[in-house]
Amino acid sequence: MSGASRPLIGITAYAEPSVRWGAWDLPAALIPLAYVRSVEAAGGRPLLVPPSEDGVEETLAVLDGLLFSGGSDLDPDLYGQAVHVETNGIRPDRDRSELALLISALERDLPVLAVCRGSQVLNVVRGGDLVQHLPDVLGHERHRHTPGAFADHEVEVKPESRIGSVLGRRAPVKSHHHQGFGRVGEGLVEAAWAEDGTLEALEDPSKRFAVGVLWHPEEGADTALLEALVEEARRYRAERAAPS
Repeated sequence: MSGASRPLIGITAYAEPSVRWGAWDLPAALIPLAYVRSVEAAGGRPLLVPPSEDGVEETLAVLDGLLFSGGSDLDPDLYGQAVHVETNGIRPDRDRSELALLISALERDLPVLAVCRGSQVLNVVRGGDLVQHLPDVLGHERHRHTPGAFADHEVEVKPESRIGSVLGRRAPVKSHHHQGFGRVGEGLVEAAWAEDGTLEALEDPSKRFAVGVLWHPEEGADTALLEALVEEARRYRAERAAPS
Protein backbone atom coordinates (compact mmCIF):
# COMPACT_ATOMS: atom_id res chain seq x y z
CA MET A 1 0.00 0.00 0.00
CA SER A 2 1.48 3.36 -0.96
CA GLY A 3 2.03 6.05 1.64
CA ALA A 4 -0.25 8.46 -0.23
CA SER A 5 -3.22 6.10 0.17
CA ARG A 6 -2.87 5.61 3.90
CA PRO A 7 -5.17 7.52 6.28
CA LEU A 8 -3.39 9.84 8.73
CA ILE A 9 -3.92 8.59 12.29
CA GLY A 10 -2.93 10.95 15.09
CA ILE A 11 -1.56 9.35 18.26
CA THR A 12 -1.60 11.43 21.43
CA ALA A 13 1.88 11.58 22.93
CA TYR A 14 3.37 11.82 26.39
CA ALA A 15 5.25 14.96 27.46
CA GLU A 16 7.92 13.91 29.93
CA PRO A 17 10.13 16.34 31.90
CA SER A 18 13.25 14.17 31.65
CA VAL A 19 14.18 11.56 29.03
CA ARG A 20 17.71 10.25 28.54
CA TRP A 21 19.35 9.19 25.29
CA GLY A 22 23.07 9.22 24.70
CA ALA A 23 24.61 12.13 26.61
CA TRP A 24 21.32 14.04 26.68
CA ASP A 25 18.73 14.29 29.42
CA LEU A 26 15.96 16.59 28.20
CA PRO A 27 12.18 17.13 28.21
CA ALA A 28 10.63 15.12 25.38
CA ALA A 29 7.39 14.28 23.61
CA LEU A 30 7.27 10.55 23.01
CA ILE A 31 5.13 7.46 22.62
CA PRO A 32 5.78 3.70 22.98
CA LEU A 33 6.71 2.40 19.54
CA ALA A 34 4.01 -0.29 19.71
CA TYR A 35 1.36 2.36 18.94
CA VAL A 36 3.22 3.47 15.84
CA ARG A 37 3.89 -0.04 14.60
CA SER A 38 0.32 -1.19 15.18
CA VAL A 39 -1.14 1.74 13.23
CA GLU A 40 1.29 1.02 10.40
CA ALA A 41 0.39 -2.68 10.45
CA ALA A 42 -3.30 -1.74 10.27
CA GLY A 43 -2.68 0.33 7.13
CA GLY A 44 -2.52 3.82 8.61
CA ARG A 45 0.14 6.51 8.64
CA PRO A 46 0.88 7.45 12.29
CA LEU A 47 1.41 11.07 13.30
CA LEU A 48 2.37 11.99 16.88
CA VAL A 49 0.23 14.65 18.55
CA PRO A 50 2.04 16.11 21.59
CA PRO A 51 0.06 17.83 24.37
CA SER A 52 -0.94 21.36 23.41
CA GLU A 53 -4.06 23.43 23.91
CA ASP A 54 -3.14 25.54 20.89
CA GLY A 55 -4.00 24.55 17.35
CA VAL A 56 -6.57 21.86 18.16
CA GLU A 57 -8.65 22.63 15.08
CA GLU A 58 -5.56 22.87 12.86
CA THR A 59 -4.46 19.46 14.07
CA LEU A 60 -7.83 17.82 13.53
CA ALA A 61 -8.17 19.38 10.09
CA VAL A 62 -5.32 17.25 8.74
CA LEU A 63 -6.15 13.98 10.54
CA ASP A 64 -8.40 11.16 9.34
CA GLY A 65 -8.53 9.37 12.69
CA LEU A 66 -7.24 9.68 16.24
CA LEU A 67 -5.82 7.20 18.73
CA PHE A 68 -5.77 8.37 22.35
CA SER A 69 -2.89 6.54 24.01
CA GLY A 70 -2.43 5.27 27.56
CA GLY A 71 -0.41 6.92 30.30
CA SER A 72 -0.66 8.34 33.79
CA ASP A 73 -3.79 8.96 35.87
CA LEU A 74 -6.18 11.82 35.15
CA ASP A 75 -6.62 14.59 37.69
CA PRO A 76 -9.61 13.48 39.83
CA ASP A 77 -10.67 17.13 40.11
CA LEU A 78 -11.87 16.78 36.51
CA TYR A 79 -14.61 14.43 37.69
CA GLY A 80 -15.25 15.89 41.12
CA GLN A 81 -13.24 13.61 43.40
CA ALA A 82 -10.41 14.10 45.85
CA VAL A 83 -7.09 12.48 44.99
CA HIS A 84 -6.80 8.85 46.12
CA VAL A 85 -3.49 7.86 47.72
CA GLU A 86 -2.83 5.47 44.79
CA THR A 87 -3.55 8.06 42.08
CA ASN A 88 -0.25 9.26 40.67
CA GLY A 89 1.63 10.84 37.78
CA ILE A 90 -0.99 13.51 37.14
CA ARG A 91 -0.16 15.67 34.10
CA PRO A 92 -2.58 18.65 34.06
CA ASP A 93 -1.23 19.94 30.74
CA ARG A 94 -1.88 16.61 29.04
CA ASP A 95 -5.32 16.37 30.65
CA ARG A 96 -6.37 19.79 29.35
CA SER A 97 -4.96 19.14 25.90
CA GLU A 98 -6.59 15.76 25.42
CA LEU A 99 -9.95 16.87 26.78
CA ALA A 100 -10.02 19.74 24.27
CA LEU A 101 -8.82 17.49 21.46
CA LEU A 102 -11.40 14.80 22.15
CA ILE A 103 -14.31 17.23 22.50
CA SER A 104 -13.52 18.73 19.09
CA ALA A 105 -12.86 15.33 17.50
CA LEU A 106 -16.27 14.06 18.61
CA GLU A 107 -17.94 17.22 17.33
CA ARG A 108 -16.36 16.55 13.92
CA ASP A 109 -17.34 12.85 14.13
CA LEU A 110 -13.68 12.01 13.54
CA PRO A 111 -13.02 8.28 14.07
CA VAL A 112 -11.57 7.77 17.57
CA LEU A 113 -10.04 4.78 19.33
CA ALA A 114 -9.27 5.58 22.99
CA VAL A 115 -6.88 3.20 24.76
CA CYS A 116 -6.60 2.71 28.55
CA ARG A 117 -6.12 6.28 29.89
CA GLY A 118 -7.67 7.46 26.61
CA SER A 119 -10.88 5.56 27.35
CA GLN A 120 -10.98 7.25 30.75
CA VAL A 121 -10.65 10.64 29.02
CA LEU A 122 -13.62 9.65 26.84
CA ASN A 123 -15.74 8.80 29.87
CA VAL A 124 -14.79 11.98 31.75
CA VAL A 125 -15.43 14.18 28.69
CA ARG A 126 -18.99 12.86 28.70
CA GLY A 127 -19.52 13.58 32.40
CA GLY A 128 -18.63 10.16 33.76
CA ASP A 129 -16.20 9.42 36.56
CA LEU A 130 -13.57 6.86 37.47
CA VAL A 131 -12.82 4.30 40.16
CA GLN A 132 -9.41 5.55 41.23
CA HIS A 133 -8.09 2.23 42.53
CA LEU A 134 -9.81 -0.96 41.39
CA PRO A 135 -8.22 -3.21 44.06
CA ASP A 136 -10.32 -1.32 46.62
CA VAL A 137 -13.41 -2.67 44.86
CA LEU A 138 -12.23 -5.98 43.45
CA GLY A 139 -9.92 -7.15 46.22
CA HIS A 140 -7.17 -8.09 43.75
CA GLU A 141 -4.64 -6.50 41.41
CA ARG A 142 -4.90 -8.84 38.44
CA HIS A 143 -5.47 -5.97 35.97
CA ARG A 144 -1.98 -4.66 36.82
CA HIS A 145 -0.32 -7.51 38.68
CA THR A 146 3.26 -6.43 37.88
CA PRO A 147 4.45 -2.88 37.14
CA GLY A 148 5.80 -2.77 33.59
CA ALA A 149 4.17 -6.06 32.53
CA PHE A 150 0.83 -6.56 30.79
CA ALA A 151 -1.81 -8.80 32.32
CA ASP A 152 -3.35 -11.34 29.93
CA HIS A 153 -7.05 -12.08 30.28
CA GLU A 154 -10.23 -12.36 28.25
CA VAL A 155 -13.14 -9.98 27.85
CA GLU A 156 -16.76 -10.80 27.12
CA VAL A 157 -18.04 -8.45 24.41
CA LYS A 158 -21.57 -7.25 23.80
CA PRO A 159 -22.36 -8.88 20.44
CA GLU A 160 -24.43 -6.01 19.02
CA SER A 161 -21.80 -3.38 19.89
CA ARG A 162 -19.32 -1.88 17.44
CA ILE A 163 -16.54 -3.68 19.30
CA GLY A 164 -18.54 -6.90 19.04
CA SER A 165 -18.77 -6.52 15.26
CA VAL A 166 -14.97 -6.38 15.19
CA LEU A 167 -13.89 -8.84 17.91
CA GLY A 168 -16.83 -11.20 18.33
CA ARG A 169 -18.23 -12.36 21.68
CA ARG A 170 -14.92 -13.01 23.44
CA ALA A 171 -11.39 -11.78 22.93
CA PRO A 172 -7.98 -12.16 24.62
CA VAL A 173 -6.55 -8.80 25.72
CA LYS A 174 -3.56 -7.25 27.47
CA SER A 175 -4.21 -4.88 30.36
CA HIS A 176 -2.17 -2.66 32.64
CA HIS A 177 -4.45 -0.41 34.67
CA HIS A 178 -5.37 0.15 38.30
CA GLN A 179 -8.26 2.52 37.58
CA GLY A 180 -11.58 1.82 35.92
CA PHE A 181 -14.89 3.30 34.90
CA GLY A 182 -17.30 4.50 37.55
CA ARG A 183 -20.40 6.38 36.40
CA VAL A 184 -20.73 5.95 32.63
CA GLY A 185 -20.76 9.22 30.72
CA GLU A 186 -23.72 10.58 28.77
CA GLY A 187 -24.29 8.93 25.40
CA LEU A 188 -21.83 6.09 26.09
CA VAL A 189 -22.82 2.44 26.35
CA GLU A 190 -21.07 -0.49 28.01
CA ALA A 191 -19.48 -2.85 25.48
CA ALA A 192 -17.12 -5.36 27.18
CA TRP A 193 -16.34 -6.82 30.60
CA ALA A 194 -13.50 -8.75 32.21
CA GLU A 195 -14.17 -12.09 33.86
CA ASP A 196 -14.34 -10.41 37.29
CA GLY A 197 -17.13 -8.13 36.07
CA THR A 198 -14.97 -5.03 35.53
CA LEU A 199 -16.28 -2.85 32.71
CA GLU A 200 -13.51 -2.84 30.09
CA ALA A 201 -14.96 -0.93 27.12
CA LEU A 202 -17.31 1.91 26.23
CA GLU A 203 -18.54 3.32 22.94
CA ASP A 204 -20.83 6.00 21.53
CA PRO A 205 -23.27 4.36 19.09
CA SER A 206 -24.30 7.76 17.71
CA LYS A 207 -20.81 8.31 16.24
CA ARG A 208 -19.22 6.64 13.22
CA PHE A 209 -16.44 5.21 15.42
CA ALA A 210 -15.95 6.35 19.03
CA VAL A 211 -14.62 3.41 21.00
CA GLY A 212 -12.78 3.30 24.33
CA VAL A 213 -11.07 0.19 25.70
CA LEU A 214 -9.20 -0.19 29.00
CA TRP A 215 -6.91 -2.80 27.46
CA HIS A 216 -4.00 -2.25 25.04
CA PRO A 217 -4.82 -3.50 21.52
CA GLU A 218 -1.49 -2.15 20.24
CA GLU A 219 0.29 -4.77 22.36
CA GLY A 220 -1.72 -7.77 21.21
CA ALA A 221 -1.33 -10.01 18.17
CA ASP A 222 -4.82 -9.15 16.90
CA THR A 223 -4.87 -5.76 15.13
CA ALA A 224 -8.62 -5.91 14.35
CA LEU A 225 -9.55 -2.82 16.41
CA LEU A 226 -6.72 -0.81 14.83
CA GLU A 227 -7.77 -2.03 11.38
CA ALA A 228 -11.36 -0.95 12.10
CA LEU A 229 -10.15 2.51 13.12
CA VAL A 230 -8.04 2.85 9.97
CA GLU A 231 -10.85 1.65 7.71
CA GLU A 232 -13.29 4.14 9.23
CA ALA A 233 -10.63 6.85 8.89
CA ARG A 234 -10.33 5.96 5.19
CA ARG A 235 -14.09 6.44 4.77
CA TYR A 236 -13.97 9.70 6.72
CA ARG A 237 -11.26 11.05 4.43
CA ALA A 238 -13.12 9.99 1.28
CA GLU A 239 -16.33 11.69 2.46
CA ARG A 240 -14.45 14.85 3.39
CA ALA A 241 -12.81 14.96 -0.05
CA ALA A 242 -16.03 14.37 -1.98
CA PRO A 243 -17.59 17.41 -3.73
CA SER A 244 -20.36 18.97 -1.70
